[in-house]
Amino acid sequence: MQKLRVDLVSDVACPWCAIGYRRFEQALEILDGEIDVELFWQPFELNRDMPPEGEPILEHLCRKYGKDAASMEQSQREIMAVAEELGLNFRGALERRANNTFDAHRVLAWAATQNRETALQLALFEAYFGEAKRPSDPEVLREKAIEVGLDGDVAEAIARSDQYADDVREAEQKFMEAGVTAVPGFILDGRYLISGAQPADVLVDALRQVAEENASR
Repeated sequence: MQKLRVDLVSDVACPWCAIGYRRFEQALEILDGEIDVELFWQPFELNRDMPPEGEPILEHLCRKYGKDAASMEQSQREIMAVAEELGLNFRGALERRANNTFDAHRVLAWAATQNRETALQLALFEAYFGEAKRPSDPEVLREKAIEVGLDGDVAEAIARSDQYADDVREAEQKFMEAGVTAVPGFILDGRYLISGAQPADVLVDALRQVAEENASR
């Protein structure tokens, strides 16, 4: 069975990242027994300069995209419908605030050393889009870490420190230099970038193509 590395550049504040990962899961279900995919989450900050308190999501999106509140709310509701079809909890999406996620990425870097990063990523998607909680809040990180079987005290301590800061910054820089300017971004075998929350069949075709190329080397 072919082995294939996939780097998923993502932000827990990105709705399409949650949707994209779910579609990726669907692709892996189709490829079960055909390709052995090893997934590595990579950090990206949509709101790098956002102050800790953040701002209401519609207000933020209107300013960012230059559109009126009604248009942005409709757009968000459309995203919520897509997420719901995939079984994702986006019930709190309109109540969330635009937040910086650097501290969440630092705790996620630690979770990766415990082989629990995917579980914590999904829990933070749920916290942010389902419960409208701030993903970099140390108490939220503690709560979600415990939910996925991690040490909550350690997670909170990391969130309140600067641990893993260099690792996150280094990874962010590496993938920006690799051409990732928006998320989600799937990098297959360190060579091919697939941008956006592509349908499962598109991901299946891409993964098969890269695996076939590797097999013919």
